[in-house]
Amino acid sequence: MPSHPLSTGEHSDNGNTTDIASSAFKKALKDVPVPLSLMEGVHVLRVKVNATMRESFLTLSPDKFTLYITSGKVVSGGVQKNSGFFGLKRLFVGTQIPPDTTTAVSSVSSISNNALDVANPEERSIDIGAIDRIQRGQITHKFELAKKSRQDSRRNLMTEEEDDFLLYPNRSFSIIFRGGRTLDLMMRDEIDDRDEVLDALDSVIQAYETAKIRVEKDVLLLRYIWLDVDKERTNTLNVHEISKVLERINYHITKQDLNKQYEKFGKIIDLDRFQRRKGLTFEQCSMFLHKIKRDSWLVKPVKIIWNDLFGELMNNGKERKTVSEKTFLEKFVHAKQGETHVKISQVRDLFRRLHQMEMPLQQSAPEDISRIDKNQFEAYLKSEENDAFDTRLERFDVGLMNRSISEYWVNSSHNTYLTGDQLKSHSSVEMYMNALYRGCRCLELDIWDGDHDGSRPIPVVWHGHTLTSKIKFRDIIQCLKVFLNFHPDTYPLILSFENHCSIPFQQVMAEDLLSILGDLLYVPTEASLFGRLPSPEDLRGLVVIKGRRPDLLSAEGTFLEFESDEESDDEDSELISNTGTEKTTASSASGATRSHKKIMKKISPELARLTLFHSCKLKNWDLSVRNPTHYMHSFSENKVKRMCRQSKSRKWAIYNQSHMSRTYPAGSRTGSSNYNPMLAWSTGCQLVALNFQTSDAPLKLNDGRFRENGNCGYVLKPSSIMMKDEFSQSAMPTKLSVRILSGSCLPKPGGQRSGDCIQPYVKISVYDIEKEVKETCVSYNTQYQNNGYFPIWHNAMDRERFSFIIESGAVAMLHLEVYTKGAMGEKDEFLAHSSIPVSCLRQGYRSVQLFDANNTRSGPFDFASLLIETKLKQVQAEI
Repeated sequence: MPSHPLSTGEHSDNGNTTDIASSAFKKALKDVPVPLSLMEGVHVLRVKVNATMRESFLTLSPDKFTLYITSGKVVSGGVQKNSGFFGLKRLFVGTQIPPDTTTAVSSVSSISNNALDVANPEERSIDIGAIDRIQRGQITHKFELAKKSRQDSRRNLMTEEEDDFLLYPNRSFSIIFRGGRTLDLMMRDEIDDRDEVLDALDSVIQAYETAKIRVEKDVLLLRYIWLDVDKERTNTLNVHEISKVLERINYHITKQDLNKQYEKFGKIIDLDRFQRRKGLTFEQCSMFLHKIKRDSWLVKPVKIIWNDLFGELMNNGKERKTVSEKTFLEKFVHAKQGETHVKISQVRDLFRRLHQMEMPLQQSAPEDISRIDKNQFEAYLKSEENDAFDTRLERFDVGLMNRSISEYWVNSSHNTYLTGDQLKSHSSVEMYMNALYRGCRCLELDIWDGDHDGSRPIPVVWHGHTLTSKIKFRDIIQCLKVFLNFHPDTYPLILSFENHCSIPFQQVMAEDLLSILGDLLYVPTEASLFGRLPSPEDLRGLVVIKGRRPDLLSAEGTFLEFESDEESDDEDSELISNTGTEKTTASSASGATRSHKKIMKKISPELARLTLFHSCKLKNWDLSVRNPTHYMHSFSENKVKRMCRQSKSRKWAIYNQSHMSRTYPAGSRTGSSNYNPMLAWSTGCQLVALNFQTSDAPLKLNDGRFRENGNCGYVLKPSSIMMKDEFSQSAMPTKLSVRILSGSCLPKPGGQRSGDCIQPYVKISVYDIEKEVKETCVSYNTQYQNNGYFPIWHNAMDRERFSFIIESGAVAMLHLEVYTKGAMGEKDEFLAHSSIPVSCLRQGYRSVQLFDANNTRSGPFDFASLLIETKLKQVQAEI
């Protein structure tokens, strides 16, 4: 085996051998089996944003790195002999790919960005590395609109054969990519096996995920954008095209300087004038970008770190170019990183992987696999393996899942169905699927009486008494069934019902739950309601209902519950009107500003018997803690703050050790902004519900919180919260120091392909709880840089640190956000982020893998990271 997996290759047009190695990664997907139909073009119908459908062909490129959606079919055997890497010179019948064609699937939209179809309808493509998931069925907003359009009218069909454009769920699927964009398709021909095609694509994606681990990030980034720049499919980039690459990766350089460096590099690797004019191969271009980065560094952070850790000189007085396994373990892993549990055998395995990694090297790595050089050391520093988030805590641990469900924080959403604000936005079933894939395991449904289908009632979900649209309750339950079918090991999905339905509609709800979910619905027995609550492992793969399960059955066979001032998600908005299930009386003292309602609400016994968690009003904590464990409380964010100010957080925390609580945003948040979840988490509240349609700082904190334990949606609460009583002492404070050293491969806003080079800076924040009463947030900003490819914060290399005092280490969060400086008079734009619980933070020199606003790392975000240094130290109490 060579010292690295790159073997000697040849320049494409003449026999001159160079020292440039051939990329093994280019062939990584070659042997993944796929149906012939997918290689030649599967006939599909593409659902567009205006609910119309267009006949198209879905084709996988010969190297299997690119999916094309085109208006023409692949020519049998029409791939040119020299099309090579990621390229098809002439791929489609009757369609010559224009030189200025963009390969972005820009017609594909998500609810959040409302992107519209743009120019060039003939060819669009999706890189395999940009795909988040492939979703069977018709659970996207565009499918919803298309189905509704067909129910109302078929006037918009693009063909006279209207019956051919019926939507068949078992032929339909969606490709979700680059942060929530969707490509929605249906197999045109019944003979095409949807599942065979999709299983093959899943295999290709998995092979890509496995192979990319052995490739350095800069190489991955170049491969990701290659097709966008090599529009003529020549498999080389000339100096003009390389300037486009540099614009894309956010590195500014003058044309004169680029031409000078390009010519110099071409001569170094023995290219003649003709070859230099033609351009650089992928491997040569990768090396050229590497050289530009190295030559332009005023400060070399890796060199400084290397010399600080291992010394500039070796014992024999020569420059240190490599480091041994033993020195790496003792001086770096143990002494600097604080990972004293790591053994020499683990370092040996790491060195082996680093020697197998594909990197843009100008010279061979050390032949001795028991040593690594600075390039390999840098690759490790930037890797996921060296992430600031403790990889041991990030991994799923089934051994932690056998406690009572009350002992966990549960990833929870509020008004899950809404796509935007609380007053006039759309409701969509797609939002439930998006929330589930984001890790949410408690979903909310506001259910109301709808129309009738003949004599059968149709319960609907919407934000009552607003202009939001309505969706069928049944469609949501079918969505959950689809998700569980493909993810049978999912930990319990809790459905939080806010039920405004009359009895006939409640009975239909119960029928739909039983008929659709069947054995996937948890139906508690009377005996199971006593004692501790079941564990997530007990409820694995099941749907659990939170609603009303009163104790008394009336003579008419209907449960009755007496309520007074019941907390609901609408407590700050206008009181809901009578739906036929509520008898209310109101009494107001003279001058009072709020009515006190006593509500007698009828609950269908069929629905009540399916319910585990029974929501009830808090009277006092001493009574509540003696209630059966399936009784629970819900509070608005304002009530949470009031209780904590009134020194009731300790009693609430004790209650939360055995019972469940849920919190939700104030009704005044009509724009769907979120509240800070820290205070509720600090009391041990399990279901801290947030608006998942709004990617603000609180939701990003939530993403970081539930990154722990494999993003399964359940995180075991810290022992300091579970053991808290009224006499517990507060933990000693901790000092956290953070240095932002550099960045790598930072994307443009939203992962856009075009636009000005960014000017990134980092906002460093720590969210904490002060004296168990209020949330705190302390923030600092770095200076901005004129480079997004490899920004270096020079003050950081001069040892500038940002320091924070952590009072509540069990819940405190480190939040890193990257922004780009806005143009004159314009706001700074968000680029990427990462949130890390302080309890999961590793010390030393660490990589921070960055996420987009949708908490994904697909597309250009897959390569983006920061390099930071962290230190944690206990604060000594003053005597």
